[in-house]
Amino acid sequence: MANTWDDILTDRDKEVFALSGYGAKGGFGSRPAVLVIDVNYNFVGDRREPIVESVKRFRNSCGEEGWVGVDHIAMLLEEARKKHLPIFFTTGHGEEDSVAFGRWHNKNSRGTEDFDDLARNGNEIVKEIAPEKGEVVVRKQKPSAFFGTPLMSMLNEVHADTVLVAGTTTSGCVRASVIDAFSYNYNVAVVEECTFDRGQASHKINLFDMHMKYADVVSLEETLDYVRGLPDNLYAPAL
Repeated sequence: MANTWDDILTDRDKEVFALSGYGAKGGFGSRPAVLVIDVNYNFVGDRREPIVESVKRFRNSCGEEGWVGVDHIAMLLEEARKKHLPIFFTTGHGEEDSVAFGRWHNKNSRGTEDFDDLARNGNEIVKEIAPEKGEVVVRKQKPSAFFGTPLMSMLNEVHADTVLVAGTTTSGCVRASVIDAFSYNYNVAVVEECTFDRGQASHKINLFDMHMKYADVVSLEETLDYVRGLPDNLYAPAL
């Protein structure tokens, strides 16, 4: 079966990675937690519209592809909640000053827009997948969900051995979080339909690169089957 990234790889790439042994399947663990990265209005806009329209007001928006991702994330969360899995969301602080933003604005000519009310309020997680009682929102300032946050300690607290990763952007905060989770020796599964990026090529090549080295890129269907097969009392008593 073809992979979503096959059309951007050269024949040499395909041969080299096959010969090198990369891309073996690591598999799921037995105690998963769900990590939903930065699915807020800043990254999808406040309405379903093409990205070239959405980015005029929300400079980080992934447009309508982001909203398709939201629909798929809602499906993942529905099944995860039935099993009482630990669910963690990340988003920005919304109150940063120029020091807290650090180097973000060095690479974007519209960075000062982050100090406007639209962007500050845009850190709210979209209502279609809003966190429910007992689910944790992790505020972060840098790409990785782990950098400068208590996420690692909370995953330790629930004895998770696997992270099911969803969110945005594939090439940015998703990738950074995946590499850190890999570095902490978690089983990492990136749920393909639940991730998105403003760059189509960036999305594909980063899925490829993560799948080769750091994670399993898995379909939503495969992930839902895995979650449905988990014991009902895996995390009992409910968190």
